[in-house]
Amino acid sequence: MTVADNAGTVSDTTSPVLFELRDSGVAVVTLNRPERMNAWGGGLAGAFYRCIDRAEADPAVRVIVLTGNGRAFCAGADMGDLDTIGEANESSGETDVTKLVGERHPHFVTGLRKPIIAAINGACAGIGLTQALMCDVRFAAAGAKFTTAFARRGLIAEYGISWILPRVVGWGQSLDLLLSGRTFYAEEAKELGMVSEVVPPEDLMPRVLAYAEDMAAHCAPSSMAVIKRQIYGDALRNVHDTSATAEKLMHESMLRPDFIEGITAFFEKRQPSFPPLVSEQEELP
Repeated sequence: MTVADNAGTVSDTTSPVLFELRDSGVAVVTLNRPERMNAWGGGLAGAFYRCIDRAEADPAVRVIVLTGNGRAFCAGADMGDLDTIGEANESSGETDVTKLVGERHPHFVTGLRKPIIAAINGACAGIGLTQALMCDVRFAAAGAKFTTAFARRGLIAEYGISWILPRVVGWGQSLDLLLSGRTFYAEEAKELGMVSEVVPPEDLMPRVLAYAEDMAAHCAPSSMAVIKRQIYGDALRNVHDTSATAEKLMHESMLRPDFIEGITAFFEKRQPSFPPLVSEQEELP
């Protein structure tokens, strides 16, 4: 079954992941297995990759919003899929985690040129929490439950969460959350710096869309692409290399028409009109 959204984009409502392109330049990607609390499985991974690739390639998309349908954002791995993998592993003696996580690890979204904002509408656990942390900005609905869960399942800090979590909330808090596997709520996530804002559930998507649409309207796509690359790349560099690289990138940004448009719009007190990112071959430093 397909439906047309208010921006004219047609979405297949039976897909495990929905895609909506809004006139504002914001693409909304929705995990759509509400009967399984959007658990990571059942074809969700492949559909997710396709939707993200579509948003990344489309010059009409400037900002991506990721959310979940129903009571959960993503409640972790689908336990049914885990049972299937476990049975296969026992018979073959091999581990095939790609059947669960898919062919990409959650950190692939940090390499996107476009900002991705998580609207955490409900339960966010395990690989769902890892995926949310790999998004650039996070908002949460009041009362949403969070947990790493790994230690309570006999697992380890999977798929890059041991890299991203300390960078988001700090060393001590990461050890607490990972070693205890305890459940905490959106309000504590805000105190830890894990999410930027906590809003009533009914206000979550309007707030996130307003934030994303403000970025889409006022921020240069080329600038956001470079800033993302700086943030994640600089996490692995020392301050001297970081500063030297930033000086080079600043010089290159001042040569692009986006800079002239941004300054001109500021002095003319109008909204800037920045060109979109066209392709991977676009000339970026």
